[in-house]
Amino acid sequence: MTMYAKDDLRSQLASAPSAKAAVDPSTPIAPAQYLDFTELPPTAVSPAGSRTWQARGQNAVLVWTDAVAGERFERDGQPDEYAVLLYSGSASIRIIAGDQEQEVSEEAFVVVPPGDSVVEALTDGPVIRVFSTVAEDLRDGALNAGAYAEPDPRCAPLVPWPDPVDGFRLRVHRLAETPITEGRFGRIFRTTNLMVNFLAEEPTPRDPLKLSPHFHDDFEQLSLGIKGEFVHHIQYPWGPDSTQWRAEDHGRVGTPSLTVIPPPTVHTTQGMGPHQQLIDIFSPPRQDFSARPGWVLNAAEYPAP
Repeated sequence: MTMYAKDDLRSQLASAPSAKAAVDPSTPIAPAQYLDFTELPPTAVSPAGSRTWQARGQNAVLVWTDAVAGERFERDGQPDEYAVLLYSGSASIRIIAGDQEQEVSEEAFVVVPPGDSVVEALTDGPVIRVFSTVAEDLRDGALNAGAYAEPDPRCAPLVPWPDPVDGFRLRVHRLAETPITEGRFGRIFRTTNLMVNFLAEEPTPRDPLKLSPHFHDDFEQLSLGIKGEFVHHIQYPWGPDSTQWRAEDHGRVGTPSLTVIPPPTVHTTQGMGPHQQLIDIFSPPRQDFSARPGWVLNAAEYPAP
């Protein structure tokens, strides 16, 4: 079931082949997870007072820190790439990866290569990092780690996409260089293990006559709320086992928050306040978005399989 409004760019998407074998229709569907960091205790508080929340999906881990200026976040021997996301409310940061160093004080998508790295907060504010679940310490330390005591059999496993054409290195994509453009859905970037879409800031509540219920066959959607308030409307398909049926769900969250939307639920998100913004996260990268010419802004650096 996909019921996009006629002017929704996603109505043009071709169906992507499933990356996993067909699932028995009696397999239980995981419940959506609503992780509102304004209501949950942090997973860690540093001596300087920075507060961190770690939350995960099947293949990705979000690390949100309300950072104090001067705080340093080190990764020693990180096994794969990770991303740092900056929006208009983020802290300014300095990133050191090997012999490379960059300061970033504006909205940006930053890719940090494997190996040793440091992200330093130069001002107070949020520092947002996204890892794959290959980072075992972060995966196991997530506040919702118990939801993945057993992998979700409906989610395809993480299979890394090809290495970047010019090798692993520190990359900074400033969003001012790729403004929201008619004919392109958001601002999408990918790495070997992640896809991130910086959606447009919305200055009004979402039109209730123009919602976009749709589903994903075999991957989760992680919706990171960075501004405003949202209701995530979710319907659970019925299988032959009626004892597994779930009632439809309308989870309301503030910001910052992470909502994990499992496959193959029918879902759509409604911004409720006077100003809101979402960042959507997928792992591995989406094939359907990648197939649209011009949608993935760093596709020249990261080839598709």
